[in-house]
Parts: sequence; C-alpha cells; structure tokens
Amino acid sequence: MSDYSVSAHEAFGPPVSVKKRGTFLESLHAWVVTVDHKRLGILYILYSTFFLLVAGAEALLMRLQLAYPHNQLLSPQVYNRFFTMHGTTMVFLVGMPFLFGFGNYIVPLQIGARDMAFPRLNAFSFWLTAFGGLLLYYSFLGGGGLYGVGNAPDVGWFAYAPLTARSFSPGHATDYWALALIVSGFGTLGTAVNIIATIVSMRCKGMTLMRMPLFTWLFLVVSMLTLVTITPLTAAQFMLLIDRYLGGHFFDTQAGGSSLVWIHFFWIFGHPEVYVLVMPAFAIANEVIPVFCRKAIFGYPAMVAASVGIMFVSLGVWAHHMFTVGMTSVSNAFFTLSTMLVGVPTGIKIFNWIATLWGGRIRFTTPMLFCIGFLFQFLIAGLTGIMLSVSPWDWQLHNSYFVIAHFHYVLVGAVVFCIFAALYFWYPKATGKLMDETLGKWHFWLFTIGFHITFDTMHFLGLLGMPRSIYTYQPDRGWNFLNLIVSIGGVIQGIAVLIFAFNFVRSYFRGKIAGDDPWDAWTLEWTTSSPPPAYNFEQTPEVHSRRPLWDLKHPDDPDWEYEA
Repeated sequence: MSDYSVSAHEAFGPPVSVKKRGTFLESLHAWVVTVDHKRLGILYILYSTFFLLVAGAEALLMRLQLAYPHNQLLSPQVYNRFFTMHGTTMVFLVGMPFLFGFGNYIVPLQIGARDMAFPRLNAFSFWLTAFGGLLLYYSFLGGGGLYGVGNAPDVGWFAYAPLTARSFSPGHATDYWALALIVSGFGTLGTAVNIIATIVSMRCKGMTLMRMPLFTWLFLVVSMLTLVTITPLTAAQFMLLIDRYLGGHFFDTQAGGSSLVWIHFFWIFGHPEVYVLVMPAFAIANEVIPVFCRKAIFGYPAMVAASVGIMFVSLGVWAHHMFTVGMTSVSNAFFTLSTMLVGVPTGIKIFNWIATLWGGRIRFTTPMLFCIGFLFQFLIAGLTGIMLSVSPWDWQLHNSYFVIAHFHYVLVGAVVFCIFAALYFWYPKATGKLMDETLGKWHFWLFTIGFHITFDTMHFLGLLGMPRSIYTYQPDRGWNFLNLIVSIGGVIQGIAVLIFAFNFVRSYFRGKIAGDDPWDAWTLEWTTSSPPPAYNFEQTPEVHSRRPLWDLKHPDDPDWEYEA
C-alpha cells in the first residue's frame, strides 16, 4: 500500500468491506445479473480479449497462406471468410467493446460517481453487444441456410455493394453479418448515451468540466462521436436487408439504385470510426505518460480543444476513401484539404505529449514503454495518412498493401499498443495484483519487433504493387521474400500475445499485492481500494484541482493554487 493511502482514506472514507466469495454458480449468477459498472467493464474487456485471440488466429492463418506463392493452405472462399471475419471482429468486437469497457470501468471512478447514470441500461447494452458477437460467429454454423453449412460472410468488412446482393451472396451469411452489427450497434449506442449522461450529471463536487481528467474528456467526445457515426451504419444495414428481402433496390444499380450510396453511408461511419477507436487510445496515453514522467500533462486546455476539434473535423473527411470512385475535382480537393486539416489538432496532441516527456523523471515501466511505442508509431501513421490524403498519390496506392500497412499502423500501432498500456496500468486497480514486469517487457519488445517486421514491410509490398485482399500471387512478381518476412513478423506478434495472456492469468493468482495506489498516481480511482468496493466511495469526494491526489500528497504545494 502506498505511503499516501492513509491520507486518501481520511479524505474520501475507508474502502467498503468486500463480501466473501460464494459457490461457483452463485458467482456466475452474480456476474450475469450484475449492473455494477466495474463488473460490466471487466465483462467487456474479457469479451473483447477473447475475440482478439480469435481475430489474431484468423490473421495468422491468412499470413501463413500468403507466406509463399501458390500456397494451398486456405481455399479462396475460406480466405475471403477469414478476411471478412478478421476485419469485422477487430473493429466491432475487439476495438469498440474493449475501449468502451475501459470507459465503463474508469469514468465513474475518475469523476467520483458511485455508478453509471443508468445501470440497467448499462447491463442491457453489454448483453446486446455480446449477443451481436455470438450472432456473427453463429454464421459459421447457420450462415449457409438451405445452401449448405460453414458459410461465414465473405464480403469484406466493408461489404461493398453489389457483393452483398442476393445474387452474389446467396444463403444467410451476409444477413448474419448485417444483423450482428445492428444488434451490437444498439448496444454501443446505449453505452455512449450512458457515458454522456454520467459525465454530464454525476461529477463530484468541485469537478468542473475544466477539472475533469483528460481520460474522461476524451470519452465524452468519443461517446458524442459514436452517436453520430453508428446511426448511418445502422440505417445502411437496414437498407441492405430491405434490398435483400423486400426488393428495396437502394444499392441495385440495375433497378435505379446506386452502389455509391452504400459506400457513402459506410464511410460516413467508417472514417470517424477510426477516431472513435483512436481517441480512447489518446485518453489512455493522457493518463499513463504524466504519471510515469512525474509531470502534469502539458497544455491541458489545448488538449481539450484539440480533442473537440478532431471530433468535428473527422466528420467531414469520409470521402477520402472514395477518391478512386470518380468524384469531381472540387470534391477531391475539398476532402484532401479537410483530411490534412485533421493533422493540426493531432499535431497539437503529439507536441504536448513530447513536451510532457521533456525534462520528466521517466520510469520505463511496461505501460510507459507501450505508450512510447504508440507515440512513435502514431507519428508514422499520421505521416502516411497525409500521403494518402493527396488524391493523385491515393490513386496509385488505393488498392495496395500500402493502405493495409497504414491502416494497421493506426489500429495496431496506436490502438492496440495503448490497450496493452491500459491493461498493465489499471490491472492492479481491478484485481489488486501487479502484472509481472519481466514478462511484460518480453511482451513489449517481442510485440514491437513483430509489429515493425510485419507492417513496415507491408509498406514496401504496397509500393511494389501488391494488391490487397488477394489469397495468393504469382511467384515472378518479386513479392515472395517480403511476404515471408511479413508472415514471420505476424508469428512473432502471436508469440508476444501468448506471453501476455500467460502473464495476465498467472498474475491474477500469483501476482504481487498492488495496494491502492501502486503507481503514485493522481486521479480519484486510485483513492479507493484495489479492487474498488461495490459503490466505489463511502463518501462522495470533493476536488479542488485536476490532480486531487497530488493535492492530498502535497498540501504545501497544491495544484489549485496554479490552475486558472
């Protein structure tokens, strides 16, 4: 336990005693019917971790298929199914549930609330999300319908028309895909509404908007963005089902519809969705970097303004995914400029993180290492993003592995790295145990090496002209050696994730006792016991600055004397 915990308990009350464990069935029942935001947050994280392993296995099989030309490990149909399921799973069943799970767990604790604003809606949202995932994977068994079995969707995670028409996608696999995203989308909307209501109405005394931790600020912004972006995707899914079963012809060009309508709807959701995923990663970095630098975050007001700015600008850039569909030159110029504009608030964030690191007493713990990796990789992802925002350049590379490399630099190099940082950082709070640092560093270095071997090499494959979404290739194209290197990198990442999984489970049973505040942090979640009691705080906290624990630990030099 930290030397400072006594003063924290004096200020916010002692932790509430935890009930003794019951039988397995009693425990299982308690988890299934729970409305506690912390348990629901853990359920989200376990759910997404399970699907991370599934999607990782699918990715590894695809990379083994592409390791050398004319490989027969996977048939074209099976490759397309894995390709579709991997992308859909990573975006909808891993990224969003994991990040909203963390928001669910941390946000009420950080603002001094006892629970979410609508606990029952919170539970309902989780089970909707979980049912959506089960529905998607049930398609492996029932997707073929009367046409056969084992017919998972094979239309890509973007499901462009007319691939999704019944003439090209018979059976029910595409229906399961659409229904699963509709169901999980409603769950995501419920969680977003809940987070907004909780932050707006349940902050403790003294916590004004400009005293909220940046983590909570980012989740407020992300939840608002989610409400705007999930809605058009859900509408498009309904239109797709109407096309398939009621003769709607929204996307049927031969009957007066337009496949471009689907592309617009999809990317109006799809591009802001990147920010829905990456801004919680920013939120995690905002918490981890200052704590392990022993400095307050540099430029708090600018960070808040940049986050809000990203939200608005991201809504006007979707058509940079559509430069090759034949838009007008004016449209191309507008979306080129609006995409470049995102670089301004994003650059502010990167500058402020570097300024926070500058002169800090940095502790190179595992969560800090993952955040430093995130900073480096996100900078490169931003630079390649600027390259792709230029329409002539995009015309050359749009359907190549260069785009795949850029996409994974954002979603793996930024989002997954920050997810790992968050797991190591808040694992002690949720379990009361510390994860093993030696295994954590093995995990970090192997995953980083595997990541760069895989995705750096993909950039070169893209520049050499290798198209995306192909299941094999001719041996005379000059891609053989680079594809083998990419596949080796994928295997190294898989080994690193297995080390993490071992550490995660082992630490729960044999990890060192963490105490309430193992990192000497400053926000309210570290004032409670580890794990926190049922209603978080015996006494509702009152804060006077952005770092309430700093004020308690340093009464002679409190932050509130300096904050505007």
